[in-house]
Amino acid sequence: MDGVTGAGAEDDGPVLLLPSTGPEPLSFGVALIALRGYARGRRPLRFRSPDSPRGRWVQVPAFGWSRFDARPAGPTGDEYVLIGELLHGRLDRAGWATVRDALDEVRPVAAAAVQRAGGRAFWELPDEELSVLGEPGTVGAALRGIGRASGNHLGHVLAPLHRRHPTLVPHLTRSTRRALLPYVEEGDSGVEAVVFRELRANAAVFAALEDAVATELGDARPTRLRLHDILLWLTTTLRLAHAIEVGRRSDDSAEEDWDGARQSAARLM
Repeated sequence: MDGVTGAGAEDDGPVLLLPSTGPEPLSFGVALIALRGYARGRRPLRFRSPDSPRGRWVQVPAFGWSRFDARPAGPTGDEYVLIGELLHGRLDRAGWATVRDALDEVRPVAAAAVQRAGGRAFWELPDEELSVLGEPGTVGAALRGIGRASGNHLGHVLAPLHRRHPTLVPHLTRSTRRALLPYVEEGDSGVEAVVFRELRANAAVFAALEDAVATELGDARPTRLRLHDILLWLTTTLRLAHAIEVGRRSDDSAEEDWDGARQSAARLM
């Protein structure tokens, strides 16, 4: 963890305590740099085209921010499936049809969850909404049903649903779901309850992180559900250190903006 939480100004101020990402706290500064790296990081790609048959090197986004977070949610239907493909890769014909059918199946389930939430964000829900003791009809039960209907295409189904309902529907993949499983408690309606507890326990820091990310990056304002998802995915796929490295390189001039964001976050604690 030395490369992630090294000493310095980045570790000053508030921290995120996220058991699902590991035993060490994640400072506000390091989290912001990692999210900057996720949004602005680039990687080289050898590209061949008719006007360049021998190929040339181009820089393409290293992560999914510009393809997913910075794009509009889009309508339902075929373009709905495309949202999931932009983040998780192309589907073959059978997979595409499976995801399209799953999205049709879960649309009324998601609508019921939205109605049940009554305008409240996921992290503002009462505890019983993520507990089996409150079932049937809870938001947690609806999310569990959506997960079952997603089958082997969890990410492809949840990605467009999250974009449609960014404050209510968590985005999970098989890898992030596995990372959450050890923290499920008796009575939880599903792994979403772990996300719920972590967002509630770090509410002030995540609120400041939402503002800081939107202010610094400017092209999108992901909710804390998505920010939690990104940080968890970077950790579980061993990409966090790389995101931090490219985040530090991508915009050295952002240091002053970061200082202001860190001070704002500290005042909330």
